[in-house]
Amino acid sequence: MILLETEICQLLKIDYPLIQAGMAGGTTTVELVVGVSNAGGLGTLGAAYMAPNAMRQTIKEIQSKTDKSFGVNIFAAPVKDDFSRLAEVQKVLNPFFSELAIGNLQSTYSSPNWSEEQFAICIEEGVPIISTAFGCLSAEQMAVAKARRVKIIVMVTTVEEAKQAESCGADIVVAQGSEAGGHRGTFSLATHPSGAQVGTLSLVPQVADAVGIPVIAAGGIVDGRGLIASLVLGAQGVQIGTRFVSAKESGAHPAHKKAIVESDEESTVITKSFSGRPARAIKNRFIREFEQSGIEPLPFPSQNTFTKDIRSAAAKSNNPEFMSLWAGQSTRGLHKEMATVDIVRAIIEEAETILNESGL
Repeated sequence: MILLETEICQLLKIDYPLIQAGMAGGTTTVELVVGVSNAGGLGTLGAAYMAPNAMRQTIKEIQSKTDKSFGVNIFAAPVKDDFSRLAEVQKVLNPFFSELAIGNLQSTYSSPNWSEEQFAICIEEGVPIISTAFGCLSAEQMAVAKARRVKIIVMVTTVEEAKQAESCGADIVVAQGSEAGGHRGTFSLATHPSGAQVGTLSLVPQVADAVGIPVIAAGGIVDGRGLIASLVLGAQGVQIGTRFVSAKESGAHPAHKKAIVESDEESTVITKSFSGRPARAIKNRFIREFEQSGIEPLPFPSQNTFTKDIRSAAAKSNNPEFMSLWAGQSTRGLHKEMATVDIVRAIIEEAETILNESGL
């Protein structure tokens, strides 16, 4: 018999096996994280791009507004810049800078490198759960986390990555199918230049069979049907991103939310145009024109740093054609903005109804 109270509920001290994805870039506001946690799921702060002081203050604010479990998502390792092809890429982007009236272009760029400080802040502030993207924590960091009884969740996109995460000491892995919006946790782009292209339906049961730690399903999951299907496939719960991007408490730009509720399963593409790392986004002019140029973007995070002014100017002018509209493939049913608590309640109620009617 399938039960909604699974192993991860006890492990993470949550009521329902539902995790809100730790989406970086301002989407995961204090209100969103607290709202999910207070509703019985696991709220997650996407802190990968946050300056240390801002991150610390945000964690303190979350702790002041909930006594429930929550997590913080960070990059697993320090980032490395490569601006060696900046002039080549700049020629493609110059018309966008001009159209958006972005002046005073820098001659040199540098991406923030805060991963070690961010991990230290999580430990110092007593964060109960840390999730990582793009790999595993170092052995030293893992030892510190284990000594503090911090639970570690690692995003994976293949069975081999899941095995590696387990061997590194992860408590949970999130199996992210290719349907997922935004960046996924593929460890090596040398091995998978476009990110591992394994769908959720295929990935989850194979990961569940391969590792001895709990597995969370992610990628294209937006409702109670997805939750029940994931449990049947061998997962212990789900991680949901796109549906929470469209929540009232989300920090996503209104134009981003509007694009999501107006999109469908054919609206997105996987692109490196914005960040240099493959990510699923709603197609727009920036993606089309950059890719039509035939110029390879800078590697991550350098491309992300270089395009930041374009994205910021687009947000200020309410122009979605130049925004990174991260979204997964299951958006057709997301017709309106909802409060976080109502989203969690709707997912759980639908899952419970399916269980009651099916006898699973």
